[in-house]
Amino acid sequence: MSQTDLQELEDENAVQGEGEEFDEENRLKPEFVRAVRDALEEEDESRAYELVEPLHPADIADLLELLEPGERRELASAITDLMTGDVIAELNDYVRESMVEALPASAVAEIAEQLDTDDAVQLIEDLDDEDQQAVLAEMDAEDRAAIESALAYPEESAGRLMQRELVAVPEHMTVGDLIDYLRDHDDLTTEFWEVFVVDHRHRPIGTCQLSWVMRTPRHIPLTDVMKRDQTLIPTDMDQEEVALRFQKYALISAAVVDESGRLVGQLTVDDIVHIIQEEAGEDALLMSGAGEGDINEPIRDAYFARVRWLIANLGTALVASLIIAAFGAAIEKLVALAILMPVVASIGGNAGTQTMAVTVRAIAMNQLTKSNTRRMLWREFRVALLNGVTVAALIGMATAVIFTPQLGAVITTAVVINIVTAGLAGVAVPVIFERLDQDPAVASSVFVTMITDSMGFFAFLGLAVAAGLAV
Repeated sequence: MSQTDLQELEDENAVQGEGEEFDEENRLKPEFVRAVRDALEEEDESRAYELVEPLHPADIADLLELLEPGERRELASAITDLMTGDVIAELNDYVRESMVEALPASAVAEIAEQLDTDDAVQLIEDLDDEDQQAVLAEMDAEDRAAIESALAYPEESAGRLMQRELVAVPEHMTVGDLIDYLRDHDDLTTEFWEVFVVDHRHRPIGTCQLSWVMRTPRHIPLTDVMKRDQTLIPTDMDQEEVALRFQKYALISAAVVDESGRLVGQLTVDDIVHIIQEEAGEDALLMSGAGEGDINEPIRDAYFARVRWLIANLGTALVASLIIAAFGAAIEKLVALAILMPVVASIGGNAGTQTMAVTVRAIAMNQLTKSNTRRMLWREFRVALLNGVTVAALIGMATAVIFTPQLGAVITTAVVINIVTAGLAGVAVPVIFERLDQDPAVASSVFVTMITDSMGFFAFLGLAVAAGLAV
């Protein structure tokens, strides 16, 4: 038996049997992915289908993302009936966009009609206007109207994200009327957790969980068992604020209302989980100026997203360089200054990054507002002072032993000054961004780094000159 035959046998054995496609962390095994690739390379579509068929739609989406663009199209062609709307909905945005663009408008429309409105909108919204219109023209009038209505709302708003599929009933019903209504109307959505009760103007006045309905006698009016207190989400609310509402009030679902207070849709917790994950990752990436940071993002887009902040960083680094240049003569006379300068700047930069991360998170979670900004500044000042004294004492003693006690005292003072400055800057920079209606996570680190580097060099070199160490 040849080496190639042995490898193929190993790959086949590795992917046979339930659960053997995954490792202990529930990720697709490299052997399984390689087996699928080999089947595609050999144009054995039946083998590729056999391998993929047992997978959950989310795992099929993961598999597609692991393949090269050409391999994705080949696999999609081999498993046509497995490429359901659920698979498309789980795909990474960039992967989904590239695959959808390769499909005819009729095929995209067919997939969109299988999805809930929010997932269908996500599928169509990134297409060019011309492609959008072509897809919408292929859809049923009702589905087309729902998607066009959603696209009219701003991106990342509740109106764009909400599901139109819900159950709403008038307030005069009894529990028995509601049960009969649910049984008699086959066109109602099949997946829901609660029923919305509305008045004659279609404004939500309460909700009934299905568990309440099933355990309540038929003759009881809905108004006697429904929950009147509810969190209503305006259609124009940003998705980040929506996620905070769900987290704060422990919501499973919530009604979405238009400007007149009419019920137009609902948001459910499964949508919010995706939003929370997306927002958390977005803030972390924006703090570094890395753009969207998606490994499937086109190289050109990644380049433009990152290079502008690197150029900005180059400009801010020049500020620190000018400070060093101003003390060039002192550095020439005392080489120890050049050795220790990076230590002061680095410690300050790390301290600033810590505080900035805490601040950005506090702003995102609505924990930091105008009413407690001063308290936050005072708190971080005290934390920075304690950190500064602790770290400065260590570096000061080491410097005194290795170099001179006088230089140890200088670096001790400079480190305290820089860490305190870093703490204040780590709060102030994101807050200033937020006050200017800008995302506080957007490249705040560039400016905090400039402040900590500049202050570190200035404090250390300035104190050294003032102490006469470089005379």
